[in-house]
Amino acid sequence: MLQPKKTKFRKAHKGRIKGNAKGGTTLTFGSYGLKALTAERITARQIEAARRAITRHMKRAGRVWIRIFPDVPVSKKPTEVRMGKGKGTPEYWAARVKPGRIMFEIDGVTPEVAKTALDLGSSKLPVLTKIITRPGEGI
Repeated sequence: MLQPKKTKFRKAHKGRIKGNAKGGTTLTFGSYGLKALTAERITARQIEAARRAITRHMKRAGRVWIRIFPDVPVSKKPTEVRMGKGKGTPEYWAARVKPGRIMFEIDGVTPEVAKTALDLGSSKLPVLTKIITRPGEGI
């Protein structure tokens, strides 16, 4: 699973995901992409599950690019522990995704395969998504 090799701080504040994505809003590598329509934290496990679903449907033909990276540590306190005594230990890594962000891109497959593969991938993610294409490609 994806996670940073090294971080400046071990624990992070929760924060809020406000506004639309500043960058990563256009297709750069592939012909087809999966764009987020809502804001959400996406865990490394969810990214991996979506990637597996997409590559399995493509039968390992073509190429997949993951355009998001889980760089935010999410901490959790153990069950049945009283309040106080500090913040819990980092449990998993997440990526903050804003509306308009392209999360996955694929290329080298037919439009029908691309559409179904991205549909399967989007079902593994907690955000509403939209499949986008390069102008003139069409699904």
